Amino acid sequence: VLKCLLYSTVLSLQPEASSFHFWCEKAFIFAKNITFFILKTNKWEEGKSSDTQKWSSLEHKGPYFPPEYEPLPDNICFYYDGQPMKLSPATEEIVTFYAKMLDHEYTSKEVFQCNFFSDWKEVRTSIQERKLIKMLSKCDFSQIHKYFVEKSEERKNMTKEEKQVLKEEASRLMEEYGFCLLDGHREKIGNFKLEPPGLFRGRGEHPKMGKLKKRIQPEDVTINCSQDSKIPAPPAGHRWKRVQHDNTVTWLASWLENIHGRPKYIMLNPSSKLKGEKDWQKYETARRLKMKVDSIRKQYRRDWTSREMKSRQRGVAIYFIDKLALRAGNEKDDESADTVGCCSLRVEHITLHRRLDGQEHVVEFDFLGKDSIRYYNKVPVEKQVFKNLKLFIKHKDPEDDLFDRITTVKLNKTLNECMPGLTAKVFRTFNASTTLQDQLNKLTTEGMTVEEKILSYNRANRAVAILCNHQRAAPKTFEKSMQLLQEKIQKKKEQIEEAKKELKEAKKAHKDKKEKAVQRLSEQLKKLQLQETDREENKVIALGTSKLNYLDPRISVAWCKKHQVPVEKIYNKTQRDKFAWAIDMTDENFQF
Repeated sequence: VLKCLLYSTVLSLQPEASSFHFWCEKAFIFAKNITFFILKTNKWEEGKSSDTQKWSSLEHKGPYFPPEYEPLPDNICFYYDGQPMKLSPATEEIVTFYAKMLDHEYTSKEVFQCNFFSDWKEVRTSIQERKLIKMLSKCDFSQIHKYFVEKSEERKNMTKEEKQVLKEEASRLMEEYGFCLLDGHREKIGNFKLEPPGLFRGRGEHPKMGKLKKRIQPEDVTINCSQDSKIPAPPAGHRWKRVQHDNTVTWLASWLENIHGRPKYIMLNPSSKLKGEKDWQKYETARRLKMKVDSIRKQYRRDWTSREMKSRQRGVAIYFIDKLALRAGNEKDDESADTVGCCSLRVEHITLHRRLDGQEHVVEFDFLGKDSIRYYNKVPVEKQVFKNLKLFIKHKDPEDDLFDRITTVKLNKTLNECMPGLTAKVFRTFNASTTLQDQLNKLTTEGMTVEEKILSYNRANRAVAILCNHQRAAPKTFEKSMQLLQEKIQKKKEQIEEAKKELKEAKKAHKDKKEKAVQRLSEQLKKLQLQETDREENKVIALGTSKLNYLDPRISVAWCKKHQVPVEKIYNKTQRDKFAWAIDMTDENFQF
């Protein structure tokens, strides 16, 4: 209909102007694409929640509590100073947490040992335990450790029937606790099982490693549901801390964890409509920054030469957030790990080099970022930024704040004034997604095999992970898995040599068959070699964090569709559920 109207209107005005036919076609294609987009996105916009009210009705069964502690068999003993000792159940449970970790490097760390022993002392109930157990070095956990290693092996060697029983029990729990009714729709819940008690590990050299993560009781839990719903029943003999009916939040249950005293939540599954909607809005905000980023960059450059020190510091901080994708950084209590972000950098965290490695005005960063992951980078910066940094550190001690005139709150307020909804995290998302888009455009070429395209994708993703400082320790099984892969490669090479020898000796009638065998083996070898390259390059880089949290999934989906790469090669089942909205609405022409 639209096409006919366009033609009839144009031809009635200019019957002789054939060039108008071209513009009619262009207008029609544009209108068709807009209509397609509206139809696709309608699913996600229909019943869209407001900024305040998230739902009208919410009903669920509450969290699933882990089973109570099961005491050790009588023949499994804890030894103190060479003597067997019977412990009370509460004390023994803490002992099992430590015993299970005996072969882990954590238990060799002094901080871990001190925190564990301190918390363990507080839990001991009997006078004998308090009086006798004085030194961790005299405690012998080896028999308990051996017991749990054997139990682990038993689980690995379970029969198919035994595994099926466990699988059925897991399905039953999922069916009972894993779903809620949200506005009349059955939605999946993300983490319906409460975390069992254990010992806190943390990342890096966290000062609280080894402390006891206490068992969560129903009396610690606040339930959130609609007023007219059936309130979840607490476990027998218990009651909830509180039941509330707050439809401005999306969590179902909440409690305070004891290590940091922070609230934790049971939330909807990432594949739920509310979560998908929130993700979509997040990436649309980052895309809007594209229209504003040039003016923001001009502004922070003007701030570098401001007469006001606060403006200069703010300009340099935003420059670092933009250029290096640094987190803004938040104020913490004194007991937290000494981690910092941009606004909380101290003088000791940077070293200025007038010239280094053939580059001018280099800033050397060295600090612990989020999760105690070390951020180390040597970056050449603008000359005015370098001059400002020299000014900022002048007459300061190493432990003084680099940016002593600004805070995270004030910085985000300034960013929000530049563009509604803009924060340091949005900047990080924008730069991460922009980097992925640019790298994919650069690294993907015609004629590549699917395996080569996936390697290019992972390299583009790795560029983002490096930008965002998403590191990881090399997996424990890395060396073994690489050795197995290298053995496969060597075996494949030998097969190719043998096949080439057979081809050379083959009679004319069989040459085609032998040539195809060589070609097939060569393709298999190439796939294995690409796998080897990919694994080696990703040894200490965590690709998942940026893929799930900072990269607009529409970039990946469009790339897959454009280059005929199955989406399953990029996103696993869980990730495809999380990004269903992007898979549903994106065509191959999308560009971030």
